[in-house]
Amino acid sequence: MNGRTTQIFLASTLYGMATLAAAIDAGSFGPASRRVLLTSNNAVIPEISPGLDAMPGFAALRTRFDDHLDWNRTIEPFHPSTWSPRPEDAPLWERQLRTLWGLGEDRIELIVESIQVSPAQALCQLFPGASVEVYADGLMSYGPTRFKLDAQLGMRIRRVLHLDLAPGLEPLLLTEFGVPAELVPGEAFLKVLGELAELTEDTEGLLSTSAEAPALLLGQYLAALELLTPEEEDELHLAMVRGAHALGHTEIVFKPHPSAPARSSRAVREEAARLGVRLTILTAPVLAEVVYQRLRPALVVGCFSTGLLTAATLYGLPVARTGTGRLLDRVAPYQNSNRVPMTVVDALLPDLADAEAVRSWTPPGPEQVRTKLSGLLTAVGYAMQSQVLAARRAEAEAYLATHLDEHTWRYFKRRRLTTLGLPGGIPSQLSFLPNNPALRRAVRRIRRLQRAAMGRAR
Repeated sequence: MNGRTTQIFLASTLYGMATLAAAIDAGSFGPASRRVLLTSNNAVIPEISPGLDAMPGFAALRTRFDDHLDWNRTIEPFHPSTWSPRPEDAPLWERQLRTLWGLGEDRIELIVESIQVSPAQALCQLFPGASVEVYADGLMSYGPTRFKLDAQLGMRIRRVLHLDLAPGLEPLLLTEFGVPAELVPGEAFLKVLGELAELTEDTEGLLSTSAEAPALLLGQYLAALELLTPEEEDELHLAMVRGAHALGHTEIVFKPHPSAPARSSRAVREEAARLGVRLTILTAPVLAEVVYQRLRPALVVGCFSTGLLTAATLYGLPVARTGTGRLLDRVAPYQNSNRVPMTVVDALLPDLADAEAVRSWTPPGPEQVRTKLSGLLTAVGYAMQSQVLAARRAEAEAYLATHLDEHTWRYFKRRRLTTLGLPGGIPSQLSFLPNNPALRRAVRRIRRLQRAAMGRAR
């Protein structure tokens, strides 16, 4: 080795890149001879989807790095989300990349997102001698590691960098390896976002001409994740419009998910017209946080978007959620990593349908967040990944034994608790009942009789 250090920062979203820029500005990384930004376009069809370098504000964030490299171009024709090297080919790939990227004999430090999957996993395999740091792009860091990582990789990870989106709450991510969590200062992140806001042109009414501050609705593309049908997703967005209108908002801005079909915007437009609401559809490829700075909305509404927590925690904006109850009930399997953002948003934020709760809500302090979420997320995380968080079983049992009630049951499934032998599950001596054919037939017969009786009553 030549004594030089090269830091390689992997990014696939503008939000993640802004997080990295804020961490660099705050001095969160040690000195390096060279800092390389490696971008990856993880879209289903990256050839027809704009990459990170085409996003407004990319050039401003790019200034924190000495070089910019394209991971898609490096591994083409393979897809970044599915490709990883064969173990026997990794040394050849490392030599090739050191030559191609001008790394020579430099000591490599990797800073990656989503360590559980490629492209982060692939990059770590290609540089087996590199130290690894993980930065969190959103709320999923508060949940467990999605898969059981190879111990050789886990022991290389030095820390998890994350934004303090739920003050007082510690991430569960990578705690099985004792990896410490470190905050990216919120002030540095806001400063970076301020730069992006200044560079953003006023497109599609990003600057309101009305005296009334609008309600901002954050669309999500949940049909693509098979969490909702397209029709149910449309209904979710319509519920946002109706809920904002019921709270007295006559100016509404709808920011659809960048990948969402035009159909969802049409449905929202028609509903707004029916209610007599002035609607702006914001399709410009800008971060929600940029919209917060430019519009200062009177209310931000969403389902379980990370943007709800940045609005409340970093910008002090009023927020409301809708649809989380249905999704918590339906998301499958229980281990689905979206369960953690849903749980955090559902537990902390007011329901859009509860007007009084929305109007009176204020962001909870760190102690309130810890009280509400720490034990809950440990129990949810253990139920999701019991092998990964095996050391947290006693904590999960203690929470479930004392906190399961009419409200907290929404975060758990009896079948899952039964499988893991946790409080709230069916006792082991009765575990045969759900699969007993005679009992199932009897239950179906009772339900048929109940429906028939209800029909006669009508």
